[in-house]
Amino acid sequence: MAKRPWGARELVAVSLAWLAGLALLHRCERLPTRWEYAALAVALALFWLLRRRHWLALAGCAAVLAFTQGAWRAELRMAPELHPAWEGRDLVLSGRVSSLPIAITGQGGVPGWRFEFAVESVGPTGTALPPEVPRRLMLLAYDGPPITAGEHWRFTARLKRAHGLANPGGFDAELWLFEQGLRASGVVRASERLQAAPWWELDAARQRLRTAIRERVADPGMAGVLAALSLGDQNAITHADWALFRDTAVAHLLSVSGMHVTLFAWLAAALVAPLWRRSRWLCLRLPAPMAARWVGVAAALGYALFSGWGVPAQRTVVMLAAVAGLQTLGLRWPWPLVLLAAAVGVTAVDPWALMQPGFWLSFGAVGLLMAASGDMARGWWPRLKAALRTQAIATVGLAPLSLICFAQLSLVGLLANLLAIPLISFVVTPLALLGGLWAPLWAVAAVLMHGLMAWLKLLTALPGAVWWLPTAPLWAQLLALLGAALMVMRLPWRLRLAGLAMTVPLLWPAVPRPPEGEFELLAPDIGQGNAVLVRTQGHALLFDTGPAYAPGADAGERVLLPLLRSLGLHRLDVLMLSHRDSDHVGGAATLMQALPVAELRSSLEPGHPLLRAGPPAVRCEAGQGWTWDGVRFDVLHPTPALYEAGLKSNDLSCVLRITSARSRRALLAGDLEAEQERRLVKREPDLHADVLLVPHHGSKTSSSAEFLAAVRPVTGLVQAGYRSRFGHPAPPVLARYQAAGIAVVASPACGAWRWRSDVPAAASCERDLSRRYWSDRVAPPIDLGTLTGPEQAADESGL
Repeated sequence: MAKRPWGARELVAVSLAWLAGLALLHRCERLPTRWEYAALAVALALFWLLRRRHWLALAGCAAVLAFTQGAWRAELRMAPELHPAWEGRDLVLSGRVSSLPIAITGQGGVPGWRFEFAVESVGPTGTALPPEVPRRLMLLAYDGPPITAGEHWRFTARLKRAHGLANPGGFDAELWLFEQGLRASGVVRASERLQAAPWWELDAARQRLRTAIRERVADPGMAGVLAALSLGDQNAITHADWALFRDTAVAHLLSVSGMHVTLFAWLAAALVAPLWRRSRWLCLRLPAPMAARWVGVAAALGYALFSGWGVPAQRTVVMLAAVAGLQTLGLRWPWPLVLLAAAVGVTAVDPWALMQPGFWLSFGAVGLLMAASGDMARGWWPRLKAALRTQAIATVGLAPLSLICFAQLSLVGLLANLLAIPLISFVVTPLALLGGLWAPLWAVAAVLMHGLMAWLKLLTALPGAVWWLPTAPLWAQLLALLGAALMVMRLPWRLRLAGLAMTVPLLWPAVPRPPEGEFELLAPDIGQGNAVLVRTQGHALLFDTGPAYAPGADAGERVLLPLLRSLGLHRLDVLMLSHRDSDHVGGAATLMQALPVAELRSSLEPGHPLLRAGPPAVRCEAGQGWTWDGVRFDVLHPTPALYEAGLKSNDLSCVLRITSARSRRALLAGDLEAEQERRLVKREPDLHADVLLVPHHGSKTSSSAEFLAAVRPVTGLVQAGYRSRFGHPAPPVLARYQAAGIAVVASPACGAWRWRSDVPAAASCERDLSRRYWSDRVAPPIDLGTLTGPEQAADESGL
């Protein structure tokens, strides 16, 4: 076999090179230029000509081909892009609803729908050049008529580019939108249904089945679980239920996984084989085992398409097809080769599957089980032991990968999966599928899921059920993956113990901290709001907690908790809430429920809900101060008299100054407005700071000339939303900063911003550190060289 042109060695090399070429592409900041494409074509031709001289030339050919075709497909996916000039303007779009609409709730509890929309035409705009609109959009429609997949609509919508928050260790929304082929999003302002969905529309059939489940199952949470299991509609599961499944390590079962697809294929094959044998004519033309095998593959493909075509389902269909093809051809490939072939097949269909955690968890689980498998057990007791061993292998072997992908490890996952795997895979999922034929089965499945969730809640109540770990360096991640593989394979115990030792750098990584007398500012990208993390060598303070995005969704849960955990912070010494506005306290309740907070400082009025439910509270007052690790913290505003004056909440903003041992300073000013800025300048003789959190996000009501002259910052930090509807930062304010020689950093263009008092020149933007070819190239918020006034800026922003 090894002497043949395409032996096992060549196949392994080509497969690994293909995956390596795609991995290299996904690390690039930009796509190739025309000349670079030409160089790639030359390299591809050279490797192809040399393929008979050395097998490594085949690998080089595969790597270059994977890189080039992936880049070319990315170019196609990214074009056309929405030009910034068309953001925020009314556009008339006609097209088709191309996904299952997801019920959402907007600000103020307004109901709505989120869905993908395939644009077929753009209405007249009254301009010489019509806008170029991406072919697929993600739209939000609030307080309107119900929307069904497959329908044709005419929408008047305001669009924006595919832009998301950029935070270290956070969810990459821009990558997710790119993977889905969505290059812009928008809000519907007017709608008109043009045509109902045709009867053959697959997504419309899925939506009808989802509606039937919701009508027959009284508990909305259970209805969402059954929709996820039968339709692959994971968005139907409530946030609280997802958190429970994630904390108990059973979330992999709540998608249409490889096990579900394989079970469906096996059932189809088991039904077809005896029926096929009844026909002599059919058996003479195609043996029954072969026919059953390919019918099973076809059934798996149909089920995977109907359930949304997720990565686990893709991997399983490709693997089933590969095994069926090999058996049909009479070939016996070793399992690693079959697994590699399936990985190449999946990434050939979807080159960006390589960046999804589900890809690695899915293939990793199959690879571990194949590597550690033994002889087939006989009898119920050996089979039970084999099942327990299989579960232990999956739990231990995938633990490092779970930590790398999700930064958490469920210590009760083994106990949870012992019940969840057989119950969901062999009982609940078949009932959810068969419920489409006989609806009462859905009620039975819901009862069983209720019992399972009661067991999962009992497990999460145990102390230390979930282990959160800070992000480890790349070398520690790779070392731990190798160690986990050694631990579960049938090897001598000395090697297994060595594998355990190799996981230590991942489980206990060294967390970098500022030195004694210095501090670090980390301003995450949280949209329209404020949140700044201040760390000294041994303490942490969080100044504000960002906005509430919608009921049940806030910056605390989506940004701050993942960020704090990735930094190894499991408690806050002080949570300071500058004032009561929702864009400053929106995430506070979530944080105080999830993390121990030693002290709450704020200007909140007595009786505020956060004061009742939170830790010991202290009112912010000028003159308060403390020292941590050689770093001085001083509260400069408000004075006690201002609380009695009945001022609005902005004027009562807590103002905090942080001073390092070497007199480097940062000033965090909340939403302080001009009048109180002037009073602060008169009251404090020395307001100078190196970094200023720009008051009120750069509103026209703040950043007075007197205040900027007194603070004289090197850098002004603006935390505001992308294309903020409030117009932050205001053009006259930016002009004022420019005139004073102050550099302005804005979170939409920078992402999370990090600054350290010991190396102030080394400030960094997350968008610069993690830029990839799919990242949005955000222009500066205002071109100050062409600034003419606020009216022009408001017109250009579409506000």
